[in-house]
Amino acid sequence: MTRLKCIAVDDEPLALDILEDYISKVPFLELIKRTENAIEALQLVQEGAIDLVFLDVQMPDLTGIQFLKIAGAKSRYILTTAYPEYALESYDLNVSDYLLKPIAFDRFYKAAEKVHAQFKPAEVAAAAAPAAAHVATPAPFSGSSNPVQDFIFVKTEHKIQKIYLHDIRYIEGLKDYISIFTKDERVITLQSMKKMEEALPSSQFIRVHKSYIVALDKIESIERSRITICSKIIPIGDTYRDEFFRRIEGKNI
Repeated sequence: MTRLKCIAVDDEPLALDILEDYISKVPFLELIKRTENAIEALQLVQEGAIDLVFLDVQMPDLTGIQFLKIAGAKSRYILTTAYPEYALESYDLNVSDYLLKPIAFDRFYKAAEKVHAQFKPAEVAAAAAPAAAHVATPAPFSGSSNPVQDFIFVKTEHKIQKIYLHDIRYIEGLKDYISIFTKDERVITLQSMKKMEEALPSSQFIRVHKSYIVALDKIESIERSRITICSKIIPIGDTYRDEFFRRIEGKNI
């Protein structure tokens, strides 16, 4: 089993106690260090030896947001904070998840599992379905008195935005928020994956993981249990694998 080397960063000792306890209960996590010093944690991340950082937002010397901007993409990050207003800004910095204090263990585990799934392609491959498939573009809609709507409206932080379905590459769920990745931008909206899945036409989109919905005609390749769309590697979850490959096999040439 792939074990993620992680650190816990928080200026509150009690919060660190909770994180250390939770990490000890998860078999695929290995706590390398717990620290109240954000500068010390930043140095560890910049050395490239840390897979996952549990990071508090409000700290005296260096805030979590400042930490993210300096550290960049050398590690994965799960923010821990009592302040939900930082969620949108953190997602713009590619945070894997956002945990609100007090943190329940089941929520902690789900966040950790999401990151772990991105690190274990070799394990997933062993139980994979067909090695690869060629994906054809879904047939256009025709012959109905109720034509399929070709766009959706989503509420962002400051406006209601129109998004054309043909522009959507994939959708990623992040707790109560989702990120819609189009050909030109990333749109973040307060919405559940279930509601978004119900709003999209099943002929064009399919849920492949608890955290991902993909546009069928934007899939570039499928290798075992991983999908590639615009250089993004998206895992196929066990719950969705059979239905996904059934749909794909129906489109093979």
